[in-house]
Amino acid sequence: MPEQPSPDGMRQTLAAMKQRVAELEAELSSRDIPGDWQPAHFYTTFYATVGFGLGGIAAMASLLLNVIGSTIAGKHPLEIIRIYLTFPLGEQALKLTTAEGTGYVVDDGMILALGCCLYIATGMVLGIVFHWVICRFAEHGSLGRRMLWGSALAVAIWLINYYLILSWLQPLLCGGSWITDNAILPWWVALTTHLTFGWSMAVMTPLGVYVAYRRPTDRQPELRAGA
Repeated sequence: MPEQPSPDGMRQTLAAMKQRVAELEAELSSRDIPGDWQPAHFYTTFYATVGFGLGGIAAMASLLLNVIGSTIAGKHPLEIIRIYLTFPLGEQALKLTTAEGTGYVVDDGMILALGCCLYIATGMVLGIVFHWVICRFAEHGSLGRRMLWGSALAVAIWLINYYLILSWLQPLLCGGSWITDNAILPWWVALTTHLTFGWSMAVMTPLGVYVAYRRPTDRQPELRAGA
């Protein structure tokens, strides 16, 4: 049976270990060790990545608003998706589903489901732009200031997409301008959809603000001070 160390020997060993720990702490303190990493400039990669995810949520919020509004107006709940799909499918997208001449009963749910995915994917791409701009100019601003930036971006993108791009591109590629036709999609519905997206991005901005990671050991002095 191995001989057990004496209490005095154990105390000496413990004291030596404490001394060594103190020496190591002093050596670490004397060295030029960098603290928490901070980006040298605006962290574009981070905000673009986070905006991609938040954009999907904002797109779902605007889609939900359209579903509720279309139902109240007596139209098909996914009317906005049918109109959205006119860009790749043309007028055929408005005739995807018919039942007794009403045109409001879904027969081809797979295409509409794909349209919902494409709608959300578009929102994710736009979310990069919205989150970057809002955080660049109003990251620590009030909700009102963020909403103002979100509204300005929403209106700008609506005008650019609908009247500077789709007004001539859809007729050129698909033979018609269903998205910009007020008889099919009133301008105020399209604008409200974009504003809902922009406001959602503004509200969610605090969820995507960069905060430097702090190691648990970095917080130990604070914990000891508060003890």
